[in-house]
Amino acid sequence: MDYRGQVTSVVSEGRFGDLIEFAYPIGFSHWGVYAGGGEVIHFAVPDEDLLTEGFRTFLQTVVPFSGDILLGKTQIRCQPIVSVNVPNRAHVRINNSCHVLPWMPSPRADIKRRLDALLNKELSYDLLTLNCEHFATFVRFGHAVCNQIPGKTNKECKSATAQFQRIVTADWL
Repeated sequence: MDYRGQVTSVVSEGRFGDLIEFAYPIGFSHWGVYAGGGEVIHFAVPDEDLLTEGFRTFLQTVVPFSGDILLGKTQIRCQPIVSVNVPNRAHVRINNSCHVLPWMPSPRADIKRRLDALLNKELSYDLLTLNCEHFATFVRFGHAVCNQIPGKTNKECKSATAQFQRIVTADWL
């Protein structure tokens, strides 16, 4: 199935709070959370000055097997799945089963509260300690996990959980 067909499948089968995986052809993935209505909430490129935008655009032409390259910062955004910038030959799917965790998915109200609190926040991006998979698993489970980091499979990144939780708690007060 081509990429557009995969997007159509995700939109027709997706449920609020599902983990959405954008699998890149070089072996790593971008992650987000299904918001419903064909939209995903994920780590995206923040608003940038012209110099930063130009440099990122240059990097993406030099490294064409990557989607958006985050340069130290990210902004949590909601956008149509079809408009997420991915490289050629990427695949998109609902993937709620690759994390074998001791926690069950959170109730819908908790997922919504986390998404509402985190949406549009700008954060420092760190591939190892604060990335898109940490975000998506935190929203779904209340614990940040990234299985793409060697030696960290199905292990909580407590610093990422704490950072996200501080934002959610502050928003709740």
